[in-house]
Amino acid sequence: MKLTLLGTGTSQGVPVIGCGCRVCSSTDSRDKRLRSSALVTVGHLNILIDAGPDFRQQMLRAGVRHLDAILLTHEHNDHVIGLDDIRPFNFRSGQPMRVFALPRVAAEVRKRFEYIFGRPIPGLPRIELIDIDPDSELQMDGLCIKPVGVQHGKLPILGYRIGDLTYLTDVKSVLSAEMDKITGTKYLITSALHHEYHPTHMNLTEALAFVETVAPEYAWFTHISHQMGRAEEIGSQIKPGIALAYDGLEIDF
Repeated sequence: MKLTLLGTGTSQGVPVIGCGCRVCSSTDSRDKRLRSSALVTVGHLNILIDAGPDFRQQMLRAGVRHLDAILLTHEHNDHVIGLDDIRPFNFRSGQPMRVFALPRVAAEVRKRFEYIFGRPIPGLPRIELIDIDPDSELQMDGLCIKPVGVQHGKLPILGYRIGDLTYLTDVKSVLSAEMDKITGTKYLITSALHHEYHPTHMNLTEALAFVETVAPEYAWFTHISHQMGRAEEIGSQIKPGIALAYDGLEIDF
């Protein structure tokens, strides 16, 4: 099993439009961050976590030729607005794309992409929305995927545990009941926005404390703002076994 981080940036991405800061002007490829998304590959199975505005670019860059399903963490635009670009996968498979989401998130998808769910029109994306909740388990070709409920500020959203790996993004806190689902995780990907307090995201200090609580063998931070600093500099300040993720990072688990 392999997880590829297709994007590790915030809702604005890095570089930020019009910004000339040291990070946005960096030539280091690790400081070029598309919006957060990840691809899980198990044999022939490809499962995407979130489809933001960089979806098309991410699929082309990673050479993804087929996609079996999409797991959504929540309804914010930087995680869903690329769904229109699933069309080539529909055309190739002849099937609607299975998109798994909380009922609230599914309702938002129907609202934002109303034209998809009306009278069938040739050339439009085809989506099969499937409701899930934090206590459900998904089975895909023998692969077990466990949703994990986390808090994005006051907004309940989902992360996902697959085998020894847990992927969480846009996290501010995790309720104790959901922490049980993360216990024993060997590989943890979680968000760390920057250094300052933020009401809906963990900062670096909070993320480091969270990793210490989970105690995985390895941890990577994603959903990183340009305010975090350059990857090379911040990476040297983090504890062994913990690192800033970067676009294109592949994790075998």
